[in-house]
Amino acid sequence: MTTLIDQSLIETGRLLRRWSRQQEVLTTTLLLPILLLLMFELVLGKSLTPPGGAEPIYGFVPMIAVAGAMYGATGTGLSLYGERQSGLLRRFWVLPISRSAGLVGRLLAECARALAATAVVMVIGVLLGLRLHEGVLGALGALLVPVLVIAGFTPMVIVVGVSAIGDKVVQIFAAVLLLAMFFNSGFVPVENYPGWLQPIVRGQPISCAVEAMRGLLLGGPVATPLAQTVAWSVGLTAVFGLLAVRGYRAAARS
Repeated sequence: MTTLIDQSLIETGRLLRRWSRQQEVLTTTLLLPILLLLMFELVLGKSLTPPGGAEPIYGFVPMIAVAGAMYGATGTGLSLYGERQSGLLRRFWVLPISRSAGLVGRLLAECARALAATAVVMVIGVLLGLRLHEGVLGALGALLVPVLVIAGFTPMVIVVGVSAIGDKVVQIFAAVLLLAMFFNSGFVPVENYPGWLQPIVRGQPISCAVEAMRGLLLGGPVATPLAQTVAWSVGLTAVFGLLAVRGYRAAARS
């Protein structure tokens, strides 16, 4: 067990160092979320402010933190596809290391990236007017919500990334995630959507995470949306976790 932890941490460090030197990773992790937050707040902030209601930034910050972390995680799918095509996964597979270290290390690296990106988005949000009504503990809780989402989302991305058409499917994933940014409770209140669409918007994972973060930052219900976020994460892990292990093994042997 100790060996697995040590080797997973080594893989995590390898990925984080490599990502820090890749311009596209820095763009999707830091630059894109910052630009989106500035655009939403400066262009749409006043027009979307309800009379007597909370300022839209309390929805924009959680929405961009969660969606940005998920969008950034799609880079893992493309990275895995590249490693599969180049034979790097096969070389790792024959090394005298734990077979699980690669997957665990990649999951930890994605969680670390989501945490860093969320911290940056929240800092920019504070500069734009976001206030931590629930104090430091609420802010720390809000920081961890996107990490929880990514912990469940990454296995699904891994399943796609190690497939033979991973590059094409990951690109479709990225497009769907960008579209989902306009159909969640962080963009506008759920009541503003057509009646038939409201249950879908309310129940989708980005909305659940947004409501949990909003409650931790602004005040309000936290238990229910947080439980829904946990359920999404656990459910995705249960469905795609074993598939990720099998797909990784098959890709390494191909």
